[in-house]
Amino acid sequence: MALIGVFDSGVGGLSVLDEALRQLPQYDYIYLADSANAPYGEKSSEWITARSLAICKYLDIKGCDAIVVACNTATAEAIQQIREALPIPIIGVEPGIKPAAMQSQNNIVGVLATEATLKSDKFNALLNTLPNDCQFIIQAGAGLVPLIESGEADGEETLELLAKHLEPIQDGGADTLVLGCTHYPFLRKSIRKLLGESITLIDTSDAVVRQLKRQVETLKKDRSEKNFGSVLFLSSKNEESLLLMAQNLLSADLSLHAVEARFLGEMR
Repeated sequence: MALIGVFDSGVGGLSVLDEALRQLPQYDYIYLADSANAPYGEKSSEWITARSLAICKYLDIKGCDAIVVACNTATAEAIQQIREALPIPIIGVEPGIKPAAMQSQNNIVGVLATEATLKSDKFNALLNTLPNDCQFIIQAGAGLVPLIESGEADGEETLELLAKHLEPIQDGGADTLVLGCTHYPFLRKSIRKLLGESITLIDTSDAVVRQLKRQVETLKKDRSEKNFGSVLFLSSKNEESLLLMAQNLLSADLSLHAVEARFLGEMR
């Protein structure tokens, strides 16, 4: 059965893993959180590229048949180099600005993402392909990722900071909001509290996992009779904290899977 690597700077990629466990529970997974270095969005392009490539090479050595780079910042900065370096399918994530433009009724779309994602050539090239009649209100979500990483997604401090970031989007009249970082789906409750139920939230986890499924099916790995695979959580900071966060944030029932948590240590 296929072994899937899912990598993020921290716990944000759990939103992608959650969707993967829903659609493809029979596969085995390694979830790697580089929490000792989170957030990536405030680091240099060179550092992000080198670190992301090193992590994906490590997952390849560990036997992964495909890797999901479940980090918008790492995808924007390093996906091309990773694909050139590794012989296995590499699936990235990117802000869903195209589906947002298609779904918006008033052609005003808010985009909440990390500063590194918004400054990246990949994001701006994507933005330039979209119709000129759609207005995008771009906002960096500085400070949100560390709060989510510390388990404060629903806390008052997070709500106050989120309100500040969403103010220009709300004032601009956006009817659609792109969650341009895999951490941000965990802010849905707070976003709804601030913006109400009428705004459309765009999260691309479902599309990413459908692409993963297409890629893995081409590998023709031996079929297993098991319904639920294993999940190994690796953290560069604190593996027990990562496991606790996964148990709290995932809607998937981890008790159905063989679960283990380990400290990442040196990558060899």
